[in-house]
Amino acid sequence: MSHFERAALIICLAAVAVTAWIGATYFERMAHLEDEMAYVWQAELITAGKIKIESPPCPECFLWPFVVDYQGYRFGKYPIAWPVVLAFGMKLGIRELVNPLLAALGVWLTYRLGRKLFGEWIGLLSAALMVTSPFFLLNSSSLLSHPLTLFLTLAFVLAWLDLTGTSLPAPRWLLTAAAGGSLGLLAISRPLTGVGVALPFALHGLWMLVRGNKAQRLSVMGVGLITLAICGLHPLWQAVLTGDPTLNPYTLWWPYDKIGFGPGVGVTKEGHNLELAVLNTKFSLQIGLQDLFGWGTFSWIFIPFGLWAARKDGKTLLAASVLPSLILTYMLYWIGAWVFGPRYYYEGIYAAVILTAAGMGWLANLAIREALPWTGLNLRSRLYRQVGIPAILIGLVFLNLQFYLPPRLEMMKGLYGVSRAHTAPFLTPEAQALTPAIVIVHTEKQWIEYGTLIEMETPFLDTPFIFIKNRADERNQLVLDAFPERTVIHYYPSEPYRFYVVRRPGPGEMPAQ
Repeated sequence: MSHFERAALIICLAAVAVTAWIGATYFERMAHLEDEMAYVWQAELITAGKIKIESPPCPECFLWPFVVDYQGYRFGKYPIAWPVVLAFGMKLGIRELVNPLLAALGVWLTYRLGRKLFGEWIGLLSAALMVTSPFFLLNSSSLLSHPLTLFLTLAFVLAWLDLTGTSLPAPRWLLTAAAGGSLGLLAISRPLTGVGVALPFALHGLWMLVRGNKAQRLSVMGVGLITLAICGLHPLWQAVLTGDPTLNPYTLWWPYDKIGFGPGVGVTKEGHNLELAVLNTKFSLQIGLQDLFGWGTFSWIFIPFGLWAARKDGKTLLAASVLPSLILTYMLYWIGAWVFGPRYYYEGIYAAVILTAAGMGWLANLAIREALPWTGLNLRSRLYRQVGIPAILIGLVFLNLQFYLPPRLEMMKGLYGVSRAHTAPFLTPEAQALTPAIVIVHTEKQWIEYGTLIEMETPFLDTPFIFIKNRADERNQLVLDAFPERTVIHYYPSEPYRFYVVRRPGPGEMPAQ
């Protein structure tokens, strides 16, 4: 292992430590977004070897976001790949470490790709920049699927560049399997992201089929066939869940949750359109420009110089094209993402990181050549390595760590009102003495008063407490009749440590006798 590889490995270990710390400190090792809650539910189900389960009595009482009840069965709307990976973490008791570990793999592959395209120093700088990125840290500390798909994206890009290059660092069959397998798994993890990543390489693949040698043409066809074979699992999964391989479970939760333009797509009366797509994209990019490196709206400032440095390098431009491809592809989706930054573009972060590192390196080289034209190569190289890039990096990272990242992390604390403090009342001896219990949660402001408690529950409704969101009495009674052995508790979030055995009287009502 070279000195560079050792340094990159240390950066990867730092990525694990920092993202795990953020997950514990700011996210309290809990799901906050509704997407995360659904992923956790699906993963819990998969730990028992199932992908769907019979619907409970009064399904709307057991409200779990993005978990669908259809034809008597309950299942999550999200593709299965990420819940399967998360389920492995649950089995090992390391649920909250799955994404930090995947994030470290993403950093390592970013180093490898930066090294392949620009050399060791740029590869190492790319890895270091990645670990300081607020955008990277936020998403890698969550329970979202993006760290997995970033890893798959990078694995695919690296394998593809090797396959279509002039020399092979590994057997061709292995690289073909790695490229096709990674892209296929990416497609069944986040299908639209898979399209965005694949698009520029599909165009390159067509070019290689015409201009490549026989081995390259066979490799391109092999990658395509493996990818298509794995993609075939997606309609099979939909068929198992719904009985219809073409029925997207997303539309069973929101009928308008579709890709494209026109009526019936998105929440507006006229449907999603190009104007809304442009507005979504502009807003996402504005957030992203700040979150990328925490340098305010100037996080992008070195990318043009990196593009200039790569202007004659087709493989670099191909690898970097993933980011604009994702931005354009997600214009087809009616909803944007900003809480964790523009996370739909997360899988392209490596392109921004490597181009930034390359731009810094190009500028440092230029400054040294212009300022010290009389020096020899050795002195220029030493200044470049030991003074130029580190000085720029240290100054900018200091600005991020001192002024941007801390308040950005604080924004995420207690996101949407989710906090482990809300589960504390149920851990007291008084509450435990009432188990097994059904807790009827009387939400007083918003649904998350109930949603924050389902962290304590599994899809199988076999935990000491099971929680239902209060509905009409006859609907609640369906649940009580199904669990006659459980104590009934009425819970009001405004009185967190008080448990009512009968419903609290409302305004103007007499107490129950």
